[in-house]
Amino acid sequence: MKATRVKMFNQLNKCHNTKDFRKLAQKRIPSPIFHYLDGGADDETTLARNTDSFETCDLVPNVLKGVETIDTSVSVMGRTINTPLFFSPTALQRLFHHQGERAVARAAEKFGTFCGISSLATVSIEEIAKNYSSPKMFQLYVHKDKGLNNSMIEKCLEHDFDALAVTVDTIVAGNRERDFYTGFTTPPKLTPKSMLSFATHPNWTTNYLFREKFELPQLKNHVKEGTDVKVSIGEYFTSLIDQDMNWDTINDISKKWGKELCIKGIMSVEDAKRSVDIGATAIMVSNHGGRQLDGSRAPFDQLSEIVDAVGDKVDVICDGGIRRGTHVLKALSVGAKACSGGRMYLYALAAGGEQGVERAMQLMQDEIQRGMKLMGCNTVSELGRNNLRYR
Repeated sequence: MKATRVKMFNQLNKCHNTKDFRKLAQKRIPSPIFHYLDGGADDETTLARNTDSFETCDLVPNVLKGVETIDTSVSVMGRTINTPLFFSPTALQRLFHHQGERAVARAAEKFGTFCGISSLATVSIEEIAKNYSSPKMFQLYVHKDKGLNNSMIEKCLEHDFDALAVTVDTIVAGNRERDFYTGFTTPPKLTPKSMLSFATHPNWTTNYLFREKFELPQLKNHVKEGTDVKVSIGEYFTSLIDQDMNWDTINDISKKWGKELCIKGIMSVEDAKRSVDIGATAIMVSNHGGRQLDGSRAPFDQLSEIVDAVGDKVDVICDGGIRRGTHVLKALSVGAKACSGGRMYLYALAAGGEQGVERAMQLMQDEIQRGMKLMGCNTVSELGRNNLRYR
């Protein structure tokens, strides 16, 4: 066991960027789980564009600014966080590593940033609130079952979560073809096609079978799907998510919540303005990691026009495609208050649990700090569009 931990530590230390964590994750977890994490919708054009969009924009540094001491803190959603990057809320984290959301919450605590948990989280709202002191965001998927929605909102209020992020871009699931090929379900289902992959990843399989039961605590008293009944993500969204959700729904949620409200999945100026009108205090410019509408715009491509329209009224967060600290600096220069991402830490979670997430975040923070010094900026507020040129 000790030799295994030493080997894992050594492999993590050889990871220097998101691509390295991705390669290690692919070795560590069964194929259906990896491709659920890694894949996007249809031809995955939008998935690729989410990161590629940053490469059409160049940074213009200033020099001789005296940058021995810099401050990377920002204020977003009512809290000051030590870094302008936070962990976007994502589902099913204990599928990637048995530590799941606990590992991410501990890393968020260490770096003084937001951690987010999902309606489809594999640990409970109560546990996260009790055990971790970092700022907390809950991602609400609006279900047809209004009792379930109200239960999750009430628990977040009871346990003093800082922000509620209502996800609005999953009315139906995107066409995630990799999941069709691999037979991915939650909980995982053994099939003749997947059995070999589970068998050749004994550490993952042993942890899954013999540690605590895999379940979705927020949902288990309301729906069987996802915990007791194996279901694809496509089936889950299509059968259980409220397809009649509209702006009146969000307005009702806003009144029930009464605290920092973030709308996750905003991509148009019109929707950004409507978010402000219903009382949102933040929006996440996001296309759900390229997993929903393939052929849609990348968040960074849309960022400037949304910031121009509502950036003085609401916290604008760039969510998706973040792989480098310089990507964060570019989004902040356009006018985002902060950035968030999923795969940038989920690959690391799959690769090495808490140690992996902490190393991934440390590398990103090092890149942000180094980049700010090379840009000649002492604080995030000094970044601006004068620092950017487009090809």
